[in-house]
Amino acid sequence: MSITGTTQILGIIGDPVTHSLSPVMHNAALAELGADYVYVPFPVLADGLEAAIAGFAATGVQGFSITIPHKQAILPLLATMTDEAQAVGAVNTVWRTEQGWAGTNTDVAGFVAPLKAFRPWAGCTVLVLGNGGAARAVVAGCAQLGFESVQVVGRRAAALDVFQQGWVNSPLHPPLTVHSWESLPTLLPTADLIVNTTPLGMHTTAGQTPLAPEDLALAPSHAVVYDLIYTPRPTQLLTLADQRGLATLDGLEMLVQQGAAALEIWLDCPVPVATMRQALVDWLAR
Repeated sequence: MSITGTTQILGIIGDPVTHSLSPVMHNAALAELGADYVYVPFPVLADGLEAAIAGFAATGVQGFSITIPHKQAILPLLATMTDEAQAVGAVNTVWRTEQGWAGTNTDVAGFVAPLKAFRPWAGCTVLVLGNGGAARAVVAGCAQLGFESVQVVGRRAAALDVFQQGWVNSPLHPPLTVHSWESLPTLLPTADLIVNTTPLGMHTTAGQTPLAPEDLALAPSHAVVYDLIYTPRPTQLLTLADQRGLATLDGLEMLVQQGAAALEIWLDCPVPVATMRQALVDWLAR
């Protein structure tokens, strides 16, 4: 890839962001397409978001991805957002328009893609660990897949109440209930799918897990454990789930599919999904 004075800038903002593999897959796709773009990581602290976005506007950044902790904090800084982003209440993809920044959420499509290929989910129960921006995309995806019950657990009662209230006027109408973390022993035996949306176990906390072996022992033998974290691979949670004999999914395909949807928005053309996937697989195998 050759960077010149005409090269356009795309990127990802978050804290942390050094672990992100988004630059690997996006730059592989851009190179194959011969597009005069480069995709770079931008570490942005929570209190620096507004200044960073103003800087992007001033320096000609064309679009960017969003990860923890900015997926909801970005909303007041957008001129417009898609209906899906409004329903989820969180944004992971932003692009420049004449009116200002526009946002959407491609995490929903990314989340459901591997589940659609796994088994039918209508009438099932999902247990969602965490109640941040990623959890909102998961809830939206589970509503699309026809889950009969969506159980969300979190550690702070006030945040859980806000999370639940955020769905009151949603057109998705997910069958949602929220619970404290202490409710896990009651909820785990009913779960057909367990989804980790918390950052616990990602690169900066590798070796940690939101569920201990004794927790996973309560899950049904047919349950699937889906960790949205994609590095390290596998996470400690998925290692423990595999030892328990449970089927597992990691966040790699979700990352690929949501990234491909974002790149199509930025470039306004089809993108090489297989190239993006292979770039990540090769990188992780190094």
